[in-house]
Amino acid sequence: MLQADKIFIKWDEFHQDVKDLCVKIKASGEYNKVVAVARGGLVTAGIIAYELGIRNCSVVNIATYVGSEHLKLDEIDHPELVGKVDEHTLVIDDLSDSGQTIKVMRRAFPKGKFVTVYAKPVGKSEVDIYARDLDDKWVVFPWDADE
Repeated sequence: MLQADKIFIKWDEFHQDVKDLCVKIKASGEYNKVVAVARGGLVTAGIIAYELGIRNCSVVNIATYVGSEHLKLDEIDHPELVGKVDEHTLVIDDLSDSGQTIKVMRRAFPKGKFVTVYAKPVGKSEVDIYARDLDDKWVVFPWDADE
């Protein structure tokens, strides 16, 4: 669903887009670990972990927004708690908007495979795999929508 300044993603659409992302991930290699970028990547990472049969899951915390305000952050909380991240690790978020979150994550986990469900024009060059392009509008995910 579109509004002039927002893109609304429904649950069934999101779930199908994640399944489409899983097809692309499977075609790109073998993976045995998932690192979810909280909070946006939590739901996405859970679905991907189930779809790909990956049980080794970790979470990192980073925030680049508070409400609709951009923050300038250049670190994540305790990346050492994630353990080894190599070319068989998926680092997962819901959206690459400006690409800032992915840039920060790449510095911490340079060998990981970075995936998002959606990518906007500015941020898509930062991810390795994504399911679908989005216009440069505010995205309202199903878990954010007031319905």
